[in-house]
Amino acid sequence: MSVDLSVTFTGIRFPNPFLLSSAPPTESESNIVRAFEAGWGGVVTKTIGLHPVVNVAGPKTKFLRANAETGTLSMNKGRAGVLHSSWNWELISDKTLDWWAPRLGRIKKQFPDRVLIASIMAGSGSDKELDHWRTLAKTCQDEGADGLELNLSCPHMDREDMGSNIGKDKQLCSFVTKVVKDVATVPVWAKLTPATSDIAMEAGAVFAGGADAVVSSNTFPSLPLFDAESLEFEMNVDGLVSPGGLGGPAILPQSIAKVAQMTHAFPDRSFSGIGGIADFRDALNYFLLGCGTVQVCTAAMLDHAIGPNVLKALTTGMTAFLEKNAGRGWTSLEDFRGLRRDRVVAHSRIRRPEDSEYAGGHDAEGYSS
Repeated sequence: MSVDLSVTFTGIRFPNPFLLSSAPPTESESNIVRAFEAGWGGVVTKTIGLHPVVNVAGPKTKFLRANAETGTLSMNKGRAGVLHSSWNWELISDKTLDWWAPRLGRIKKQFPDRVLIASIMAGSGSDKELDHWRTLAKTCQDEGADGLELNLSCPHMDREDMGSNIGKDKQLCSFVTKVVKDVATVPVWAKLTPATSDIAMEAGAVFAGGADAVVSSNTFPSLPLFDAESLEFEMNVDGLVSPGGLGGPAILPQSIAKVAQMTHAFPDRSFSGIGGIADFRDALNYFLLGCGTVQVCTAAMLDHAIGPNVLKALTTGMTAFLEKNAGRGWTSLEDFRGLRRDRVVAHSRIRRPEDSEYAGGHDAEGYSS
């Protein structure tokens, strides 16, 4: 029995369910072309906007590593240790829509069988800003983008009407989604922020606005660590820092918890999972909770910028998983997607010990290894 890695997600057929997420690896035409040549099933462009964008005067992304010998976690103590996470305070693409539009068209003509999703972002505080959403959507789809991903989640925006400040407002994110859906002729995905108490509320809001899928989630708001010798932030400009986004392996458990909230609340809707994915075992967490695709960033950035070896690990891992479970009749993702979604329950449903086994909180002190 042969396996099939292809998936149909929001009506779009993907050769495999593994996408490069909207991030530095997808900020240029050459990188996107290299990603498709490597075999990625889809690419989400670096977020495209209409407002002027100028990044910080210094490094935009760094990687934290944990050193088991010294017990330290640092982004500036060499490359020794195991990857813990990435940290960035990078804004959206500083390239204009006029730069992006012809390149989207060229990429789609070169790779008509690969999926190109355009990530877009504008504000929401005026009719002019809402028109920016419409302009971005229409231009990108006219150039051949197979879908639109609404960036409602960037954690680095000072403006109250942009990025994660939209994603944390149920009415606003629903309204912006509807504005785009009214002009969209391709599927619309809403990328949400994890910086909220109940992400299922925002998911419900964007679905009410017409979203075809939710992407979850963007990076977690965080600060870089202090250097113990200099007493300066490990990443700063003139000694100053603003909250940035934490990604990579460290956020995998947190990210799947956010996904579980949403897929439990909306089991029949579409979700694309992001956070901490480097091989198929990581991706499997999202698939078992109900995601139809997953997106990768940090691991790809550390693998020739666009992750050819990461993709190979994902596809060979999924093939081996399906072959191992051939006896269950599994030949594709749909055969096991969401299989463990119902295992996440309210805390009160977790079994408590029998009265005879319970010591009333007076168990022996200490912890067993």
